Amino acid sequence: MPASQKQTRTFDAAQGLRLTADCYGDPEAPAVLLFHGGGQTRHAFGGTATALAHAGWYAVSFDLRGHGDSDWSEAGRYHFADYASDVVAVASGFESPVLVGASLGGIASLRAIAETGSEPNASALVLVDIATRMERAGTERIRSFMTSRPEGFESLEEAADLIAAYNPHRKRPRNLAGLEKNLRLGADGRYRWHWDPRFMQIRSLDHALSDVASLDEAARGLAMPVLLVRGRMSDLLSEEGARHFLDLVPHAHFRDVSGAGHMIAGDRNDLFTEAVTTFLASEVRRDARAS
Repeated sequence: MPASQKQTRTFDAAQGLRLTADCYGDPEAPAVLLFHGGGQTRHAFGGTATALAHAGWYAVSFDLRGHGDSDWSEAGRYHFADYASDVVAVASGFESPVLVGASLGGIASLRAIAETGSEPNASALVLVDIATRMERAGTERIRSFMTSRPEGFESLEEAADLIAAYNPHRKRPRNLAGLEKNLRLGADGRYRWHWDPRFMQIRSLDHALSDVASLDEAARGLAMPVLLVRGRMSDLLSEEGARHFLDLVPHAHFRDVSGAGHMIAGDRNDLFTEAVTTFLASEVRRDARAS
């Protein structure tokens, strides 16, 4: 499949659920699996996945459970352990893929690697504005944004206004076609975020804040190439939080992206994509050649 084209597929995940993903590039090429943050969809990594395909990778960008076009959990199972189980399940269908995870997707990827023990089915890990320490003020701001409009929006413009207020450093787009992919139109004619409302009832980020010991342990066990990408204006991952992670994983690479907050791939997709592709070209493929 040409790198400029994408194919939408579904994959078996944990607990009988299926995840939807957009796939870019040659399926025979080394795989990069991308997992978005909570409240986002697979489209958050569309630009990066296209660039990865052009660079010779098979890029697969997933909707997490309860998000986008993936299955919702009828039992409301949206804990970190559930997301990590999904990552383990879909990664098992590839040969040592690279895992790229933003926020929730990053914690799920880190935990998935830890759960698979001494022989994880992954060749590298990229964490996007997430580590083992998170700032409570940032988590509260995210929760406030995600739960602020349960009644939905009358129009895409109304949703765009809320996003612009939340991310004042990002220019408000004139074309709202991209935003529409992150919303679903209900029978009442109102737009709502494209995720299961029960997802926010789990309070996953609170759990992460109180579960730092196990996350630290998982980080210490990382032996593969690792890249931590932080948004310099992030209110979730502080400089101190990044330094703590780098102390735990001394071999990890680090990029601090200027002009970006927590949503790095959306704020500065050019710099984010360059950081990921450069890391993979210099570290992962070098390891592959050496083996």
